[in-house]
This record gives sequence, structure tokens and C-alpha cells, in this order.
Amino acid sequence: MTIQEKIERIRNGQRPRVLDLFAGCGGLSLGFHSAQFSIRGAVEFDPPAARSHARNFCHEENPELFEIHARPRDIIEIKPRDLVAEYGLKGPVDSHFDIIIGGPPCQAFARVGRAKLREVAEDPEAFLQDPRSNLYLQYLDYVKIFRPVALLIENVPDVLNYGGHNISEEICEVLEGLGYEPRYTLLNAVNFGVPEMRERMFLVAYHKLLGARNWFPEPTHWIRLPKGYHGTRQVAMQTVRYGLFRDTCYFVKPPAADPHNSLPAVTAEQALSDLPGIADDSDQKLKKGPRRFNNKVPYMENVELTGYQTLMRTWPGFEAGDGVWDHVIRYLPRDYKIFARLKPGDQYPQAHALAVRMFEERMAGIKAEEGKRPGKGSKRYQQEWKDHVPPYDPGKFPNKWRKMEADKPARTLMAHLGKDSYSHIHYDSTQARTISVREAARLQSFPDGFVFEGPMNPAFRQIGNAVPPLMARALAETILCQLRENQQDEEENRTQAAVGV
Repeated sequence: MTIQEKIERIRNGQRPRVLDLFAGCGGLSLGFHSAQFSIRGAVEFDPPAARSHARNFCHEENPELFEIHARPRDIIEIKPRDLVAEYGLKGPVDSHFDIIIGGPPCQAFARVGRAKLREVAEDPEAFLQDPRSNLYLQYLDYVKIFRPVALLIENVPDVLNYGGHNISEEICEVLEGLGYEPRYTLLNAVNFGVPEMRERMFLVAYHKLLGARNWFPEPTHWIRLPKGYHGTRQVAMQTVRYGLFRDTCYFVKPPAADPHNSLPAVTAEQALSDLPGIADDSDQKLKKGPRRFNNKVPYMENVELTGYQTLMRTWPGFEAGDGVWDHVIRYLPRDYKIFARLKPGDQYPQAHALAVRMFEERMAGIKAEEGKRPGKGSKRYQQEWKDHVPPYDPGKFPNKWRKMEADKPARTLMAHLGKDSYSHIHYDSTQARTISVREAARLQSFPDGFVFEGPMNPAFRQIGNAVPPLMARALAETILCQLRENQQDEEENRTQAAVGV
């Protein structure tokens, strides 16, 4: 199928068909799905994430087809033609997908450079000669074979400056050679209604036949970002040149939110306050053991919902009903008392100092009760220290812990939530805990009816790796507008001609 035939198909009212590469659990897919794209396939290496994707986007398929979609796939091994065959799709290999989206990892790619990318553009099998198996090259191979009308790539800001190497710029050079008009920029999810300050690079490319004029959405929400986010952006953009004497062709200056004409950013409390509390006598805080998603927790009654909470409960196609299944937390008995006494915004140095004070309070209590303090170096002293003070050096791990602020959006959720969750300690001191799986999902803008394949650690990892669905939806809506814009212009021209305008 030619590019023009795909464009005409979309402009005749049919839903654009999406292939999601490096799909994870489906943050990008959900955003495109909610913008009326059709999610037709995915490639994901991690088994729980691949199954989550299938659970959410292929649950209405027959069991055999569901299992095909739920199968984990290594993009190094699965070729485009093999993927089409696995799905049982008939016809030319380039006829099945209109849009390709995904966030391929960047580390190995940074060592390739322009020469290797040009080689890929000329020979789609070139990556087979490269022992480093650079995953970006496979993405570009899929683009060349499937010939989408448009594509989206997401990555961390450092992709603009990986050892002085601007990966996004080099991808754009290759895409232009393949017939696309690419642009890239930096966007923060908080500016699009996500209660999380998450900065990412987005690259959008349209085929030149489309005649697109807009690549990125305008922000809808505003907040004054902390200094650290500005610093990260400045470091990432050191390789970018734009303006009167720019030598960077494809970079678009990040669209700025207007504080006077934008909604205020969604805060952590506005996102989470309707979810049930987890008290000190909860089994989750008292008992160690695997955390499974087999216990439905009812919503609190008689709660006035924020607009964001209402959306999370009632997202079309992902409605939660009367409660959630994955409101589970990590068992951290040593640290509950520390969490309770931390101030909003406190990080690990403050937590460590507080733990030392609490240890000293314990030593003073023992002395008052028993007449003397345990000797330093004694077994009892060492055990009390272990029971009170985390073992990490506060000078080396300043950001390991952080207590959220109720009146601000959350800081960036990372994949290592699956290891400890200390980066997001709940703002409610009476609960004295880290956030639950469902709360992490809420902060990433996953609706409550979105299913994660558990147990807990893989679910946290899937959430931390995902693109926030509301962020993805804003991008998808912009792309859809471009896919159909010329048709709208033609209809407007015909209407104006008919009335003699």
C-alpha cells in the first residue's frame, strides 16, 4: 500500500492503525487509543509488560489471538515480516500499519553515529553486521519496511546530549532521507494535565506527502518548575543550536505554557486523595510477603472528587467500577516512623539525620529504663542502630528518598520504583508509607481500570518506564489533526465556495 493510499484511507474516516515498538505496558498505546487510533500490534521484550499490553488492548480477542498479542518479543530477533506472519495478517507487508510509535533505548545507539545510520537507510539489514545490536537501528528498519504515514519516538532528555552526541538530530537526518519531515523537542508531562513533573524528548515525523504543519501540542497546564528541571534541560540542550545562526535543522523550541491562560498543574493530593488510606494496623504494614493483585479495595464513600480523580475512575473503556485491585505497598517496617516525621520535600540527608536522632532518642530511653546506655560496638547497640538507621551514605545518595508535597505535582517516577519506592513517600504523614502501585499509576495518569500484570515489583517497573497516557493523548490528538487537516481544509473551502465567500 502506498503512502498516499494510507493517507486517503485515514481521510476517508478510517481509524489510523498503530504499531507500538518497545511498548511496555502501553502508556503510549493508551494515549493513542483514547484519541481514536486503533492499536494493531506491539513488540515488547519484558513478559509481564507484554502481557499487560495485551490485557488492556486485546482483551476482547479470542484466546488464541490474545496469546499471540501477549507473547514477549525481542525486536532484535523478530523481523517485520515475521511479526506480520505471527499476527496472521495477509497482503503486502507494508499495508498493515499507518503509525509507528515507541521509545527505543538509546545507550548503544549513541556509539553508532551518522555513518552507521546512513548505512541503515541504504540497507535495512545493516544492523545485523553490528555486534552491538543497537535497538534504534531496528526501529528505523521497521519504519523502512512498514512505511508509516507518521511516527513518534520518545526518550530521556539526555538523548540530545549523550557524551556530546545529539542522537535525535541524527535520527532526523535518516528519516528525512526516507521521505519524512521530522522534528523533535522537549516536553514536560505536567504541562498536559499529568500530576508529575516528567521531562522527555519527543520526536515526531510525518511523510512529506502529508504536508503537515504542526508537530507538537500546546501546553494546557502551568507550574513554575523546580530549578533542577531547568538545569537538566539546559544540559540536554547544549548540543542544540537554533535561532538566527542555527546549524540544527530539526529542533523545535519547547512550547511554553502561559500562566495566565492555562490551568494550574494537577497536584499529588488532587490525584490521590480519594484513594483509601492504609493504616498502621493494615496487614500490608504488618506482614511481609508477596503483594498480589487479588484483593479489591473499595473506594472511600462520600468523597468529593476532583476532575482528575473523576477522569481516572471513568476513563472510557477503562472504568474501574467500585474500587481498585492493586492498591498495595512495600513492607518497610524500619522506616514507617521516619516517614511520619519527615517534612514535605525532605530527601535522604534529612531522613538519615532524623533516623540518627530517633536512634539517640531510643538510646536515651534505654538509659532511663535500665540505668545505662548500651556500649558502642556492643551487639545490642549495633542491632538498635540497624533497626533505626538506613544503611546508605547520605552524601552519596541524596535523592534516594523524597517525601512528596501534597500541593505540588510529583517528581519524576522512575523504573526503580520496583526496587524500593523511597523516591515517592506519601505526603500524608498519618499513613507513613511509600506510594502504592495504584497511586503510582495515578501519578502517571493511568486510569484505575488499566490492568498491570503483577506481582508488585514488575508492575512498579512497568509504570515507571511508561509514557504518561495523558501526555501521549495530547501528542496523538495533534498527529491525528495533521493526518486529517487537509481534508478539513478542503471541506471548509467547499463550504465557503457554496455560500459565495
